[in-house]
Amino acid sequence: MDKYRENLEKALRELKIADHIIYITYSIVKDKRLLLKALDQEAQALAYLINAILQYEYLWKHIKLYNNSEDNFHTFVDKCSKRYNISPEEIETIKQILKITREHKKSPMEFLRKDKIIILGDNLKTTQIDLDILKVYLELIKKLVKKALFVWKTTENTFKTLQ
Repeated sequence: MDKYRENLEKALRELKIADHIIYITYSIVKDKRLLLKALDQEAQALAYLINAILQYEYLWKHIKLYNNSEDNFHTFVDKCSKRYNISPEEIETIKQILKITREHKKSPMEFLRKDKIIILGDNLKTTQIDLDILKVYLELIKKLVKKALFVWKTTENTFKTLQ
């Protein structure tokens, strides 16, 4: 049981850092590169949260885990998302966050334009990030944490009544 709690604690820590960067640090410093740092923190929080959900579901023998992270993500989308009431739109946003983060890590170049950061991909495709979209991502991750905690609390309460 400790693995899913450990991942949840890490997710919450990363989420707090991203929240602080977005709502406090960025408003004071106004450095656009902080937006990239906030994006990385959000992606880390999301990864830890997905791992926590997968670990919890594995613990209760609802799913099987694999050595491949892509297979585990497909398990999360196919099996866990229904149980945790995660909508298809939320799944698409999760995929978008993870895709943008991957593009950022592989990107040969990023540059600033007005209030946005433009990430240049390998095929010269650009992705834009701004403060508003990071706030939307942050709220989604907070919502997912609440959903996970609700399911876990409900499951554990049901288990206690069966004993």
